[in-house]
Amino acid sequence: MTLALAATWNPLDWPLTHGPIAYAVLAAGWGALLMLAVARGRRWGLRLLPCAVVLAVALTLLIDVAVDDWWQPFPEGLPDEVTVWIGTAVLGLSLAGFRLRRLPWWPGRALVALAAGLAVLMASSQVNRLFDQYPTARVLLAPWISDTGTLDTTQADRTLAAPPGKALADVWTPPADLPVKGTIAGVRIPGPRSAFRTRPGFVYLPPAYQATPRPLLPVLVLLPGQPGAPEDWINSGGLQDMMDGFAAAHRGLAPIVVVADPTGSPWVNQLCMDSRLAKAQTYLAHDVPAWVRDTLQTATGRQSWAVAGLSFGGTCSLQLALNAPEVYGSFINISGQQEPTLGSHGKSVKEAFGGDEAAFEAVDPMHVMARKKFPDTAGIFVVGANDQEFRPQQEKVYAAAVRADVSVQLQIKPGWHDWTVFRAAINDNLQWLAKRTGLIG
Repeated sequence: MTLALAATWNPLDWPLTHGPIAYAVLAAGWGALLMLAVARGRRWGLRLLPCAVVLAVALTLLIDVAVDDWWQPFPEGLPDEVTVWIGTAVLGLSLAGFRLRRLPWWPGRALVALAAGLAVLMASSQVNRLFDQYPTARVLLAPWISDTGTLDTTQADRTLAAPPGKALADVWTPPADLPVKGTIAGVRIPGPRSAFRTRPGFVYLPPAYQATPRPLLPVLVLLPGQPGAPEDWINSGGLQDMMDGFAAAHRGLAPIVVVADPTGSPWVNQLCMDSRLAKAQTYLAHDVPAWVRDTLQTATGRQSWAVAGLSFGGTCSLQLALNAPEVYGSFINISGQQEPTLGSHGKSVKEAFGGDEAAFEAVDPMHVMARKKFPDTAGIFVVGANDQEFRPQQEKVYAAAVRADVSVQLQIKPGWHDWTVFRAAINDNLQWLAKRTGLIG
């Protein structure tokens, strides 16, 4: 039995965002809502049912206002589709609440509770289908069933660097006992200069890193979105399979990937700048590279270092490439924003710089590219074809990058602001990244 066939028989690998499971959950959820909405008696139809619906609508509007206008944990707000499914879950809970008082504990209340749970499960499933964040149960359960290894910090006695004018692959000969797969390790990347407090990050080391002599591989610093966490790239992004696939096609060679935390919390936006909020740029442009240099044996120089990220992380990747070009020579901006934002321009400038527009413009990508040229920097902008919010922003920033002499591409992928786009943005551009960073010719 092949591995692919074995995977299809493992329930952990059955798809959750398409196919029988997704449609079964959808059908069960709508059936549960219908069961909750239908009951005998004039009092239910004339009074209680309308009250349950009105309460659900009111609570949904309150949640939307609370998240988007009061709390503002992320700048772009809740997508309309997400709000609709939140409202659907709230409706199920509201209907159940009104039904419970009129039923005995068994089996009436148990069935109502089950129906409410199915309505919430359906809404959660539909939101997951929008973002494709948990394509399988294995990804969903990864924090509990997966384990990362220990980072290999040994220093090899002999290393192999690409000679001038050649790629590393041109002088690399893999040993016979080279491992088939690379390794993923959870790490703590300190911020001694920035004093930036972060969550654990991750490091992917390709098979070639375990060889002797050790090839000095390029480095990709990879950033999650906000809300989000570094483990999103490991679990939802399928980073190891993606990188191992590239390594298998290139005799064990692949970039070293450092998944760093740019925010410190899923609900905090530090704007990826040095400001009143935090010294996020110092952390990502100094502390992280310094830790990598002290801990691992890698290629050096801006040409061998790249930065990439999704959504907030995409915006951040462009900021770092423009404000720290001596560190990062290449970037991949996936579904990023026109400017770093806390929800509005005025709020961003006020909270980060005390209202000082000049301080914001000194590091804002659009203003930086209006002042400077970057002929030695290369990048790729990626966005979903159906992403109505971020596609216009990406197209505008891409045009500004062209005017600033950045060597850039704009790629439109099928999808919207979801993991089908995010995964493809990295996987489809590994060849470009490897050539750009001197790994292959």
